[in-house]
Amino acid sequence: MWCLLLALATFAPAVGVSLGASGASVLGLASPTTTEAPVSTPAPRSSQAELSAGNENGTSEQHVRIRVIKKKKIIMKKRKKLTPPRPPVTARASVTTSPARTLDLPEKQEPDCPPLGLESLRVSDNQLDASSSQSFGLGPHRGRLNIQSGLEDGDLFDGAWCAEQQDAKPWLQVDARHPTRFSGIITQGRNSIWRYDWVTSYKVQFSNDSLTWWGSKNRSSGMDAVFPANSDPETPVLNLLPEPQVARFIRLLPQTWLQGGASCLRAEILACPVSDPNGLLPEVPVLGSSDTLDFRHHDYKAMRKLMKQVNEQCPNITRVYSIGRSHQGLKLYVMEMSDQPGEHELGEPEVRYVAGMHGNEALGRELLLLLMQFLCREFLRGDPRVTRLLTETRIHLLPSMNPDGYETAFRRGSELVGWAEGRWNHQGIDLNHNFADLNTPLWEAEDDGLVPDSVPNHHLPLPTYYTLPNATVAPETRAVIKWMERIPFVLSANLHGGELVVSYPFDMTRTPWAARELTPTPDEAVFRWLSTVYAGTNWAMQDPDRRPCHSQDFSLYGNIINGADWHTVPGSMNDFSYLHTNCFEVTVELSCDKFPHENELPQEWENNKDALLTYLEQVRMGIAGVVKDKDTEIGIADAVIAVDGINHDVTTAWGGDYWRLLTPGDYVVTASAEGYHTATRSCRVTFEEGPVPCNFHLTKTPKQRLRELLAAGAKVPPDLRRRLERLRGQN
Repeated sequence: MWCLLLALATFAPAVGVSLGASGASVLGLASPTTTEAPVSTPAPRSSQAELSAGNENGTSEQHVRIRVIKKKKIIMKKRKKLTPPRPPVTARASVTTSPARTLDLPEKQEPDCPPLGLESLRVSDNQLDASSSQSFGLGPHRGRLNIQSGLEDGDLFDGAWCAEQQDAKPWLQVDARHPTRFSGIITQGRNSIWRYDWVTSYKVQFSNDSLTWWGSKNRSSGMDAVFPANSDPETPVLNLLPEPQVARFIRLLPQTWLQGGASCLRAEILACPVSDPNGLLPEVPVLGSSDTLDFRHHDYKAMRKLMKQVNEQCPNITRVYSIGRSHQGLKLYVMEMSDQPGEHELGEPEVRYVAGMHGNEALGRELLLLLMQFLCREFLRGDPRVTRLLTETRIHLLPSMNPDGYETAFRRGSELVGWAEGRWNHQGIDLNHNFADLNTPLWEAEDDGLVPDSVPNHHLPLPTYYTLPNATVAPETRAVIKWMERIPFVLSANLHGGELVVSYPFDMTRTPWAARELTPTPDEAVFRWLSTVYAGTNWAMQDPDRRPCHSQDFSLYGNIINGADWHTVPGSMNDFSYLHTNCFEVTVELSCDKFPHENELPQEWENNKDALLTYLEQVRMGIAGVVKDKDTEIGIADAVIAVDGINHDVTTAWGGDYWRLLTPGDYVVTASAEGYHTATRSCRVTFEEGPVPCNFHLTKTPKQRLRELLAAGAKVPPDLRRRLERLRGQN
């Protein structure tokens, strides 16, 4: 019987397929062929995933015939026209053939293990090894999911591990350091501005001592499984192992890759720790937090439900409100936390945190949801730090500025969303480039000598083009601008992800078309203070052993950087907030991983908890006071507060109260308002917790008093008449 089966198998038609066609069409390349690594075990001839990819390489109206041999009976089946796979791909193990070429289809599995931590840097560089590397910048430590290349000529680092061209049997190895249950692999190609490289298939091996290795096998055939990999550089592809394996080491062995390219990949390993009943092995570090909070990712409905629960738990210090809707109609919810929610208290500063501007940068969203839970719980417990914060400050938390983008990313999942999907809103607008450019008109006026006499150095108006009905302004952006104009915010932070650094304004370079250039604001000292406070209290940023996320080591600069000196961002929310309102805002890049797995959220909360609280407390730094009418003791709205030597002013709120962030030192401060004589005084800011009181009483000018009297229909007093006559005589 076996002779007959072997004879039939010899004459069975082979189905020729190649991988990677979809990526080639996107990149505008010719349909790629693949380069095979010479190995003793033959690569599989066909699989479901491979057949789909093969259809993109030229299968059109033709039917693909697959010969299936079952015992002695030959069955001919027809498969209808195949359709291309849609990225991102969740691929099952590549199907290998038995000696009788019977297709061995593994059962579908669900990924039950979290990532080992290549992307989040929990896996250190010395846990990664490889058969060879083209250069240090393409070494095994670069084989991390979503790692990004440098963007300039001569950059040392590129975005992948790449084996040497002459390496006939390349491999990338990860040492988990403990017995680990491996359940799956996610791969990407090379992120580079110079080349296209990706692996199209690979095998997987395991070891406990890095000397003796065994491969991942198909269930029925017992042959090495060959997994379909990538067809473009960026789309993450998930392969689940036919059977999870317990081992310490795991190796990925590329079998084929883009023809003309190199064996390059980025990866994440799905793995669960294994307990040691004998206690002979060191314990696996556990990511956790002592706070009993809701550590998981929340989609729109779950976020809304959680905010409602916090409001019900702490109704006296919370209020949930909406500032508008997204392009798809989802509300932009804000949690307000204060001892008097719903009203601005005279002398109490307003602060805000904004997260989710880029929908796929999910950590900021979850941190704000955790923060509101934490503040509510600790206030009820009577924690003195939280109690003071909520009684002396009005806090606004916007966890999701771009809910449409987040829903897109959430549906893909934390490991399969890639680097960019969900970043933009539903219209395809990057919200961090969508605010009005107020830098250019200010700098042009400064060059012409018009600031501050003719053109103010603060509260610049929106350009006419930006207010037109057909202007390309996202509804989310318009909603946030109206929110900024409605509430007298003093301090803010914009929470992002994908790096570990705090950047501060200006974000846009002053030299036109410069890619990067140091462009400080007049409040450089304040912004560096604020940035250093967050970076200095963030556990991850202060870890001396941490490696850079991608290509720049920000720890060399204290984990802070001027935004324009990093990369220019015209139309950023930070610059707009500084030039259009009183609010000082920085950007916090929270983590190398934009969308960390939920099992990493407890540790990320611990990394950022103290930093989030300490940053809010910086609103007390500087001077604060009330500008009042000397005669009526009524606060004067829109009075201008100017500090000698700092070419940026702030204004009072509708009750006459103001806050001016300043670093410790002696300052000469002037208050002015239309219809009033100016007043100047000295104010000293110390290192003690402030703010330092710096109040003003302004006297009306004679002309203003006359206007008010005439408007009221009253007679002009003799003393005022004489003063006006003297003024006329002087003129």
